[in-house]
Amino acid sequence: AALAETTNATFGISQLRGSQLLDHDFLYRYPLGNTTINAVATLNTLDLCKGVVIEEATIDQLQRYMAEGKLSSVQLTTCYLNRVFQVGRYINPILQLNPDALHIARKTDTVRAAGHVLSPLHGIPFVIKDNIATRDRLETTAGSLALVGSIVPRDAFVVAKLRRAGAVLMGKATLSEWADMRSTVYSEGYSANGGQSRSSYNLTVNPGGSSSGSAVAVANNVVPFALGTETDGSVINPAERNAVVGIKPTVGLTSRAGVVPESEHQDTVGIIARTVRDAAYALNAIYGVDLRDNYTFAQRGNTPSKGYAAALANHTALQGARFGLPWKSFWTFADAEQQSILLDLVDQIRTAGAFIINNTEITDYQTLVSPDGWNWDYGTTRGRPNESEYTYIKVDFYNNLRSYLSELSNTSIRSVDDVINFNYQHPYAEGAEPGLNPAFASGQDGLLASAATQGIMNETYFQALHFCQNRTRQGIDDALRSSQSVKLDALLVPPDVGQTYQIAAQAGYPMITIPAGVHSKSGMPFGLALMGTAFGESELLRTASAIEDLQRVEGGRRARPQWKGLGVDNVPVESQCFGC
Repeated sequence: AALAETTNATFGISQLRGSQLLDHDFLYRYPLGNTTINAVATLNTLDLCKGVVIEEATIDQLQRYMAEGKLSSVQLTTCYLNRVFQVGRYINPILQLNPDALHIARKTDTVRAAGHVLSPLHGIPFVIKDNIATRDRLETTAGSLALVGSIVPRDAFVVAKLRRAGAVLMGKATLSEWADMRSTVYSEGYSANGGQSRSSYNLTVNPGGSSSGSAVAVANNVVPFALGTETDGSVINPAERNAVVGIKPTVGLTSRAGVVPESEHQDTVGIIARTVRDAAYALNAIYGVDLRDNYTFAQRGNTPSKGYAAALANHTALQGARFGLPWKSFWTFADAEQQSILLDLVDQIRTAGAFIINNTEITDYQTLVSPDGWNWDYGTTRGRPNESEYTYIKVDFYNNLRSYLSELSNTSIRSVDDVINFNYQHPYAEGAEPGLNPAFASGQDGLLASAATQGIMNETYFQALHFCQNRTRQGIDDALRSSQSVKLDALLVPPDVGQTYQIAAQAGYPMITIPAGVHSKSGMPFGLALMGTAFGESELLRTASAIEDLQRVEGGRRARPQWKGLGVDNVPVESQCFGC
């Protein structure tokens, strides 16, 4: 009996140990050798998920798999978690994984088994930028060590809506700390709490930000869609630099309640996805009036009765469509390679039946648009701080952050001043002074600039706000009316030119970017963006989806990552191209 017991125990141990080991090489987990070709072949390849291909799968495809019983949400979520483990150590898109993700997925499977599908997002995993609050076992830190351990009072409005839609929150994405408010010279995509996020197209280069991890996750099939936030470029920029779709909604279409703020006048929650349809599904789920954000009241009477997905179209919708090219305002700043590739796409759009009207300029672009790239203190550069976006942003940040922090528990951080003092107490990790942390070359000068205002909304503040908002709104609306007095469907712009999304940001107007091309030297993607007027998302979605479908018909597909610079862990990342 004793021998049998010993034999059974030995057998049990052997079985337990054997169940944890592989009897073959798992080739997709790590790059083979050290060649770029091997890295691309291995890191771009996803395992089959229970025999089903989920690589580049759309939300509709995933829903069909689940409806047919080929996949469950638990299985799908597990496969995406495996993808995190496969690529995470190279590109670092995820700051925190949700310990309850599989539990949530299991609940959505139970609801589906009972015959209920809550929305097109039912059972679909997603991630959110780490400045969007969740009342669960995830933290909300904006990438700062100062907020580690703090407890939020409730889910952000947009998160609560996604939970009700049956989506599965898989985790929080890395980002540029404090959404780029902490420093003026910094490594995009870096935070003290999350480390450096990297683009798989070129790991040495600025991945775009500040919603860096959100875009990187979607681009690398870690999740089908993600939420980001934008004050000035933080959704559009990382989306177009990672060959994915980005929607930056009108300010007031998506609630900012529960979002670590930057400026109430320009903050908006946006969506990053691989297709326009997938992004539209997410927008459908998160928009709406929220009593905790009075800016959302403006959407009443300005949203479609059937939702935004109803606006989606195929390439035939381009027949008779009218687009403007603000050449002197923006296109002239794009490099020659971008211009060539983007204009080829514009020619395809024209051939599909659209009218292209050149020189539909932003009114007074000579004053509004910086000739030297993105510059949110351009007014001050011109000697006019009362015409500068940064003049009111740094005041808003001081006041809006204080309001947000007042509702947190388990923290002593209550103001920008407290954050600054915390950083001084952790000088190297948080780069309190220039030269202490290579990711924060200018120290915390952005926080110091905000603190210097003490939140005082003086005459210069109101002049700057009035100038930037009114002049950019007039500029875009005038351009959309065109010289022939015909209303345009959208302005087509090159979003790799940062002045494009800067003008839209100051106006609070919507913008959508879709993948368009790749730089030959750096390997970094760039997009084609559509700019519209307030609450014009339906029109932008209609035309963006039509152009996307045209690309498909013409044989185009989203560029896959080339993993340039794999193994180079530079911090800060290069602004454009390492070694080019």
